Amino acid sequence: MAFSSVAKGSNTASTVSKADRKAALDVGAWLFNVSTSVGIIMVNKQLMANYGFRFATTLTGLHFVMTTLMTVGLRFMGYIQPSHLPFLDLAKFALCANFSIVGMNVSLMWNSVGFYQIAKLSMIPVSCLFEVLFDNIGYSRDTKLSIMVVLFGVAICTVSDVSVNAKGFMAAVIAVWSTALQQYYVHNLQKKYSLGSFDLLGHTAPVQAASLIVAGPFVDYWLSDLRVDHYNFTFAAVFFIVFSCLIAVGVNLSQFICIGRFSAVSFQVLGHMKTVLVLILGFFLFGRQGLSMQVVMGMLLAVCGMVWYGNASSKPGGKEKRVYSLVSDKVPKSIDDEELGVKN
Repeated sequence: MAFSSVAKGSNTASTVSKADRKAALDVGAWLFNVSTSVGIIMVNKQLMANYGFRFATTLTGLHFVMTTLMTVGLRFMGYIQPSHLPFLDLAKFALCANFSIVGMNVSLMWNSVGFYQIAKLSMIPVSCLFEVLFDNIGYSRDTKLSIMVVLFGVAICTVSDVSVNAKGFMAAVIAVWSTALQQYYVHNLQKKYSLGSFDLLGHTAPVQAASLIVAGPFVDYWLSDLRVDHYNFTFAAVFFIVFSCLIAVGVNLSQFICIGRFSAVSFQVLGHMKTVLVLILGFFLFGRQGLSMQVVMGMLLAVCGMVWYGNASSKPGGKEKRVYSLVSDKVPKSIDDEELGVKN
């Protein structure tokens, strides 16, 4: 009896230790993503606003070149092991990712800032739809309501003028669906092929780097009527370009880590913390826009929604895979069935 109690206590301590370790790693992953994402936005604002480098697609290509060099170094040091990712899955991922990048740039150019922000917010419902359709994920009422609170709070912060036109609407639709699908693929491919974040990045970064470096200058010329080869590359501009590329390595890696550990929906919901931080840092660093009472209230509402989402989705039944019966693939089993004595 004493031995059994000691063994049970040891197992409990081990479980708690694993849970604490996972929680610490989760927090670390989020902090890594938030800090690098906010950092790159601040650096890119300096680069584009103060040095006139308006070649966003080409810059993203350079980001993936730097990320590719990082993965080559990690492979040489043994941190990335040989792994297999079918070419068709790799091509689908790269296509969605590149459409996401170009679509977002085009959407921002053709739409008002208000409609652009609404389009970004709609990624959460689209990501939820993918999880429901492809992974049979179910959401509790509290989880759904918390997502709505986050969306409403961020909308108050960011949405002002809202005007839309046909071509801008199509660009936004392409951007939203391709981004949500790309983030779903990050989570799905890691689980499906047992790939770590470094492994998946090692497969995808070279393909994205090659495609964006080739297509980027043409896309940027189409968007801005400016040629990257005519840009005056001063020392300060080159410094910020290199700095942006270095931070982008952390952004790309942390995105894969976070989506791999959580899901695309959780990444989108809690990722709006970055929007709040960008607004605050933009006020202190650039001073162009005051924090009105409306913006402050929106921030508080969004943060409350994020805390609520984290609590609601972690509870049993808050967000989990549905288990379907053997008799019918369309009717999920539930606790209510068992309580009523219904057997499938």
